[in-house]
Amino acid sequence: MAVGTRVLFFMGLVISLVSAASAISGTATYYNVYVPSACYGFQDQGVMIAAAGDELWANGAACGRMYRVTCQGRTNLGVLQPCKGGSVTVKIVDRCPSPGCQATIDLSQEAFSQIADINAGKILIDYTQ
Repeated sequence: MAVGTRVLFFMGLVISLVSAASAISGTATYYNVYVPSACYGFQDQGVMIAAAGDELWANGAACGRMYRVTCQGRTNLGVLQPCKGGSVTVKIVDRCPSPGCQATIDLSQEAFSQIADINAGKILIDYTQ
């Protein structure tokens, strides 16, 4: 392996480790009525979207933030292996209703189904902004 290639490989490895180390653990649920949203009203923001739970909402400062979400496991006995592998990137467009919000991030049904079995309903996740 050439010196330049080794340096690039090492830099990529370090960046990957830093990204993995900075991930925050939480939970995700899903919803399927996207408008109106607390951030954008009736403006369509697509389907790779999410609603922020209280810990992320920050009085609306979360609007527009992008999060990479990865399924880490189950929260209940309903689906023993809910994770499909991979991650999804979503844009915060709404607030997960409080006090009824049951998750850190409430993903759109489309986003949730990309990383987990929809029948799980709620999953353990890691997420990064």
